[in-house]
Amino acid sequence: MSRVLLLVELRGGNDGLNTVIPFSDRRYGQLRPKIGVARERVIQLNEQIGLHEKLEPLMEAWKAGDLAIVQGVGYPRPNRSHFRSIEIWDTASASTETLNEGWIARSFEKVALPAGVGVDCIVADTNALPAAGPALRTVVMPDVDKFLGQARMVRTAAADSGRNDALEHILSVAHEVTSAAAGLRAILDKSPPPGIGYGHLGGFGTQLDLATRLVAAKVPLVAVKLAMTGFDTHNAQPPMHEKLLDQLAKALGALRRNLMAANVWKEVVVMTYSEFGRRARENANNGTDHGTAAPLFVMGGGVKGGLHGAYPSLAELPDGDLSFTVDFRSVYSALASECWGVQRDYGVRQPPRLALF
Repeated sequence: MSRVLLLVELRGGNDGLNTVIPFSDRRYGQLRPKIGVARERVIQLNEQIGLHEKLEPLMEAWKAGDLAIVQGVGYPRPNRSHFRSIEIWDTASASTETLNEGWIARSFEKVALPAGVGVDCIVADTNALPAAGPALRTVVMPDVDKFLGQARMVRTAAADSGRNDALEHILSVAHEVTSAAAGLRAILDKSPPPGIGYGHLGGFGTQLDLATRLVAAKVPLVAVKLAMTGFDTHNAQPPMHEKLLDQLAKALGALRRNLMAANVWKEVVVMTYSEFGRRARENANNGTDHGTAAPLFVMGGGVKGGLHGAYPSLAELPDGDLSFTVDFRSVYSALASECWGVQRDYGVRQPPRLALF
């Protein structure tokens, strides 16, 4: 069966060590004497690993077996630039190559898509790169009302374009996409609001509301892209990071309950990702600097829950960084196969199979 991917970017570089915590490893406390999470504030998952206590709203999914935690996700020769590393993740490129098309769009090269409502991907934030490419019809609409206002302006411009053939072509393409977006609005107007609201989550809540309505209405989409900001925690990390984890967990917990109530939880896969993790050792400002590998969450009614991959060793830290144990493109390969029924390796020769489903 096909599933809709809800892709949640944690913008800024989430600190994986204080998210999925190796509480039994004495080196964790040695690396983080000030910002390390105390054992009594860790939700134990097994004898070695636990979640930050602020992630407690995710435990319902964990106990139900539909939350997978993929440990140590990264890539060879990592880049610590926000801009370059997120580009690598969004295009599924090697760190030594530059690609212009997003990994979701690349997944559908030479694949026939159903007409549906004329749109394949909805980007509810401002970073559309994962879905950018000629294979997909992607609409960026962080503000639905503003977008439809712009669509009306495009239709007016098309009527006034006269004999300018080049302009008419551009406007006709824009008109096709914006007309499809208007059709989506008609669907959204008929869909009831989620039973559990997201209003307390600000802009991220608005994105979640849109995603919930689209999926609950069974709009035939490939993916919906969202983003939560604020994870670049160089200074005074603990209170800031705790607040972010609290918001993320409550958001994903509410999303799960809303989609279960709409009887579509088995038709969705939710994945979080970040451009990189943080350094293993805390810095002098009670924060962490740009690092490499980090865990990600995969949720959904068809997901095989539990811990996947190996936790990076704290005994071996090349250049002070965690070594990745799972190539992120292997995760993408598993998602592409399960969500869309396409086989892609994204340049990784014989990617190891992850039993996420």
